[in-house]
Amino acid sequence: MRAELISVGTELLLGDIVNTNAQYISKELAALGIGVFHQSTVGDNPQRLLECFDEALKRSDLVITTGGLGPTKDDLTKEMAAEYFGQEMVLHEESWEYIKERCMKFAPDKPIPENNKKQAMFPVEATVLKNNNGTAPGAIFEKDGKRIIVLPGPPWEMKAMFNESVRPFLHQFTDSMLVSRVLRFNGIGESALELEIEDILDNQTNPTVALYAKEMEVLIRITAKAKDDEEAKELLDAKVAEIRERVGKYIYAEGGEELVDGDSKIEETVAKMLVEKGLTIATAESCTGGLVAGTLINYPGISDVFLEGCVTYSNAAKVKRLGVSEETLENYGAVSPQTATEMAEGIRKGLGADIGLSTTGVAGPGGGTDEKPVGLVYTAISINGETKIRKNNFRGDRQKVRRRAVRQILIDLKSMLEEL
Repeated sequence: MRAELISVGTELLLGDIVNTNAQYISKELAALGIGVFHQSTVGDNPQRLLECFDEALKRSDLVITTGGLGPTKDDLTKEMAAEYFGQEMVLHEESWEYIKERCMKFAPDKPIPENNKKQAMFPVEATVLKNNNGTAPGAIFEKDGKRIIVLPGPPWEMKAMFNESVRPFLHQFTDSMLVSRVLRFNGIGESALELEIEDILDNQTNPTVALYAKEMEVLIRITAKAKDDEEAKELLDAKVAEIRERVGKYIYAEGGEELVDGDSKIEETVAKMLVEKGLTIATAESCTGGLVAGTLINYPGISDVFLEGCVTYSNAAKVKRLGVSEETLENYGAVSPQTATEMAEGIRKGLGADIGLSTTGVAGPGGGTDEKPVGLVYTAISINGETKIRKNNFRGDRQKVRRRAVRQILIDLKSMLEEL
């Protein structure tokens, strides 16, 4: 089965909202073994929507739309789907009763707007999909082996409807599944990693292996095509073991597709290690302004080991709160390995923590000099009476410098924890 996605809404074309629906559905269809070869975005225009249906169904067996199921006149997706298949719209009584019930629940003192009835209009040939999170039902339109599935635009409504109704419906059209596993690497670049596993990449069949460069890290996605979860697990386990044998020392996280999106999971790995080892930690930050502490406390259970986070931005705060020597600041400056060392040791000793972390640097965009340019950041980790300092020269704007400093100190901390 070939599928296409059509995202409906003028707000998408104007860039007012980000289209995350297409990304989600594409991943879900890939997991079902259904190929997506085209995606389109169209405004709330009936003629252009009909043209999109016509072009898509000439190439594909299935079209999935999101958006355009609301009660207003410009919400026309299901109306155009019905028109394309030559099917007449009638009131779907079950949907209308459900819509009235939801309206009464959330606004019991207000009359139900008459235009809400529009959301309950469907052809008798359509399979109506209940929306348990909103007032806009979805539907499956079918004719001559072609199908249009219309889903609501709000992501929380769309995802729930896809999981509850669309995925079970589509299972009948596929006899295989795609399952992925993701490995996250630090301490090795994309090109170096590619050289280490070049023969694996060149000889891949099933599973497939793909590299992705991220900010300060590299991902490998391994994808197996199999008849069931058990077969997929066997294929993935074997390939992961082969890769781990080559470059396992650089892997810091392994998991499913959830590892691909969003921020790096290094903080989860480090926080989990701290909790499992029972090592207490405290942070002293200057240029990162609390980001190290904020990142660590995203992990549930970190309160067992995280003692305190200090933002000592001024020199006076470094002296008063951390015990940094005024002589050190005068001779070497706030942005120096000496100051970073005293910050990390000061916060550790002051709180009796097992570990002290510190950051100090020039985040920019101003304040840099030839000697200490924008992007220069010193990070220090004090643990077991030993302090390790790293000099970093980060590129990017102020926020990137700060984020990269946080990531680097967590990577270094992970390495030190592994050595304990």
